[in-house]
Amino acid sequence: MEPALCFGNGSCVRTIYPVAIRATLYLGLGSAVVLTVLGNFLVIVAIAHFKQLHTPTNYLILSLAVSDLLLGVLVMLPGMVRSVETCWYFGEMFCKLYTSSDVLLCTASILNLSFISIDRYYAVCHPLLYRRKITAHTALIMILVTWCVSAVVGFGMIFLNLNILGIEELYYNNVACEGGCILFQSGVSSTVSSILSFYIPGVIMLGIYLKIYMVAQRQVRTVGLQNTSSSKEKHQRKATKTLAIIMGVFLSFWMPFFICNIIDPFIGYSIPPTLFDTLVWLGYLNSTINPLVYAFFYSWFRKALQIIASGSIFRSDMSDTKLFAE
Repeated sequence: MEPALCFGNGSCVRTIYPVAIRATLYLGLGSAVVLTVLGNFLVIVAIAHFKQLHTPTNYLILSLAVSDLLLGVLVMLPGMVRSVETCWYFGEMFCKLYTSSDVLLCTASILNLSFISIDRYYAVCHPLLYRRKITAHTALIMILVTWCVSAVVGFGMIFLNLNILGIEELYYNNVACEGGCILFQSGVSSTVSSILSFYIPGVIMLGIYLKIYMVAQRQVRTVGLQNTSSSKEKHQRKATKTLAIIMGVFLSFWMPFFICNIIDPFIGYSIPPTLFDTLVWLGYLNSTINPLVYAFFYSWFRKALQIIASGSIFRSDMSDTKLFAE
């Protein structure tokens, strides 16, 4: 029996899953897409609408939510069809845009988290310098750097074919086929891109949050902050804890993929495509979980959700609502 093909002779081999498995995959992955888009949309609306949330930290959270929302629309949605149908039906140009967006948005997420960790470092370790160092203007520069660098990395790698530099013959003779759309990388490309986009920022963030933790513990011991903190100091520590959890979730969900991404070219690309696809989706689910973490840890987000859900947000005076005590 001849294998099923995506488009006929010369095209990619297609795996046809049983109807029950396809329906389950569409339901599960589709739910993740909807939750990702809806959850991050609500974060964006809350921060953009309520004036009390117009702070440098929240501008960086807004940028992170935008990257997560775009991942849901531009990457997870077409990626769901590709994963279930095991064929790419949207053409070569959209494949390049899809893979570029994938790299861009993953890089943007970790750069946003890196700048958030710097914001938290000044808030906790140098509170007297915080207002002078971390302003709305500073946050805007951080956001511009994040998106410009991410765009150069994402679109540069794919549209200049840097990912297959040196292995063009292997790629075009053995991998590329009509109906396929994968990010295939050489050993050099996978190593360099993973180190620059994930490992170096990840290690720096872990170091910063470890420093923040040590300073916070020292403050508690020497000043007795547990009993005498102002509401503002408590709010800063709660924000730092929440954002450290967001960072930890990101590193945990993406680490398996980036380990395999570095190893695969050096073991003859022997990691099964299905396993790779599963690990990529595990990384994508990080964008689904972020709004749930906000909802669990941030009382201001829960209050904002209540206002949005009730329709009260459309009243002219609601943008001045106090969502937490300052």
